[in-house]
Amino acid sequence: MRKKISLMVLSNSGSSVRQFTISPAFLRIFTLACLVALGIMAYDYYHLKVGSARAVNNEARLSVQSDEIIRQRRQIQDFATEISDLKSKLVELNNFEKKIRIIANIEKPDEQDSLFGVGGSIPEDLDSQIPLTQKHNSLLRDMHEQVDQLRMASDNQDRGFQSLLRFLKEQQNLLASTPAIRPCQGWTTSRFGYRKSPFTGRREFHKGYDIANREGTPISCTADGVVAYSGPKGLLGNMIVIDHGHGLVTRYGHLSKILVKRGQTVKRGDTLALMGNTGRSTGPHVHYEVHLNGIPVNPEKYMLN
Repeated sequence: MRKKISLMVLSNSGSSVRQFTISPAFLRIFTLACLVALGIMAYDYYHLKVGSARAVNNEARLSVQSDEIIRQRRQIQDFATEISDLKSKLVELNNFEKKIRIIANIEKPDEQDSLFGVGGSIPEDLDSQIPLTQKHNSLLRDMHEQVDQLRMASDNQDRGFQSLLRFLKEQQNLLASTPAIRPCQGWTTSRFGYRKSPFTGRREFHKGYDIANREGTPISCTADGVVAYSGPKGLLGNMIVIDHGHGLVTRYGHLSKILVKRGQTVKRGDTLALMGNTGRSTGPHVHYEVHLNGIPVNPEKYMLN
C-alpha cells in the first residue's frame, strides 16, 4: 500500500493549521517536471551562450571583411591612378614621336590611326578619389573601358614607332651607302668636267676626279656596297666598280694592285686597292668616278672631308 505524505501549513492568523496530503506519484511527477524545466533552461542557456559567441565571431568576421573591402577599394583607386599615369606616358611618347617626325621631316603614313583611333580624343582621367565607403562599380567600369582604349593606343603607338624605325634604318642605310669621303690622300690633278686632254691636247669631258700620290698609296671605299667588278678595264687599267645601291656606283681606276673580289661586301673606309699607273696614265694616281642612276656626277659633291 502506497504511503502518502502529509504537510501541515500554518494559516496567516496562526490560529489554525491546514494539512495537505501529497501522493508519491505527484511528487515524482513534480520532481520530473522541475528537472525537465531545469534541463530546458540549461539547454536554452547553452544555446544562448553559443549564439552570443557566434554573434561575436560574426561581428569580428564582418569587421575583417569590411577592412578587406576598404583595402580592395583602395587598391582599385591605386590601379585607377596607374591607368591615368600610363595614359599620360603614352601621350608623351606620341608627342615625342611627332617631334622626331617634324625634325626629320618624316610624314606619318596615312593608314596609321591617331593614338586613340580615328578621331579619338584622349580619355578623361579616372576619378580615383571616390570615398572608400561608397561602391566603386562605376569606377571599375571606367577602368575596364580605359584599359581597352590603352591597349588600342599602345598598338597604334607601336606601329608608329615601327614605321619610324624602318624609315630611320632606310635613311641610315642610304647614308652609309652614299659616298662621303675622299678615296685617298694626295693632290688633285684633274677635276670633273671639261678639260684639255694631256694626251691629245683637245678639249674633252673628264668624267672623274684624279688624285695623285706615290704608287702603293691605299685606296679606300667611299661608302658601303658590293664589289660589282674587279679587274682590268681598257684605258682605266686595273679598275674596281662598287655598287652602293640606291642608284649609286663608284669606280676606281689605274690601280697597281686590287685587294677585293667581285661579289665581296665592303664598308666605307675599307682598303680596296693600291694606287698605280696602269692603263693610259701620266703617273701614279687614282681616277675616281661617281655615277647616279647611270649618269656621271661631280665626285666633289660626295667628298665631305
